[in-house]
Amino acid sequence: MSVSMTDSGEIATPVESSKSAMTWGPIFGGAAAAIGVTLILLLLGSGVGLTMVSPWSGQSSSLGTVGVTAAIWLVVVQWLSSGLGGYITGRLRTKWAAVHTDEVFFRDTAHGFISWALATIFVAGFLASSLTSLAGAGAQAVGSAATAAGTAAASTASTADLPTAYFTDALLRPEQARAGATSDDTAATAEVSRILLNGAAAGQIPDDDKAYLATIVTARTGLSEADARTRVDTVLKRIEDAKVAAQKAADEARKAASTTALLGALSLLIGAFIAAAAAAFGGSQRDEEEDLLVTPRI
Repeated sequence: MSVSMTDSGEIATPVESSKSAMTWGPIFGGAAAAIGVTLILLLLGSGVGLTMVSPWSGQSSSLGTVGVTAAIWLVVVQWLSSGLGGYITGRLRTKWAAVHTDEVFFRDTAHGFISWALATIFVAGFLASSLTSLAGAGAQAVGSAATAAGTAAASTASTADLPTAYFTDALLRPEQARAGATSDDTAATAEVSRILLNGAAAGQIPDDDKAYLATIVTARTGLSEADARTRVDTVLKRIEDAKVAAQKAADEARKAASTTALLGALSLLIGAFIAAAAAAFGGSQRDEEEDLLVTPRI
């Protein structure tokens, strides 16, 4: 505390309040209001969003549309809840007497920002818990599917791994492939599957494998060599189309996730600003009318 002396020789001592500039009651009240509004709007958005998704083909919106819509709704939720929470924080705080107007403005904005931060932390924890539960359920489902796939693979193949089995097949291919394919259906089917899986992993199927597949198709179906080769090319084209479609879906999911993250970050920044501004506005309305204490003249 600095002490100064006036021109008349009097000592001037700064006046300091014994009360803290931080009022936690309005902060918690505004944060609780923001949390409540956020949860209500999130449930409303979830109900509306489920109408955009359908298990039937052609009746569901695209993944990009759903992602962008969800991101926009999160922005709206953040703005509405932040504005309401900040305004309540500003209106509920006790009036600061003998405090400069600029200091009052700063305190109001700080209270609104802290209220927004508390609400955001709580909602983020709630969403993280929900996503963790969903991820756990998904992981359990994937684990069950992997176990089933492993059991099926073990029952249909006794070799060590796919690359080894594929190259073993390539070494032991008989000259009379037609006779082998006709006599042993199980072995022919397993060998064709290994060729297709190896081609999917490598990105393409060599010409000698295509010719071998055409030979097996001829032996199994009775088609001519040309027709069998056409059928092989048609099936391989379908596999390639399915691969491209899967890559396209993955790319759309990546873009939707990126858009959601960017809009979410932007909405948080704007939400913090709105909460601070709303608290300052609420505080100014709180201080518009001044209460006067009238004492009788003696």
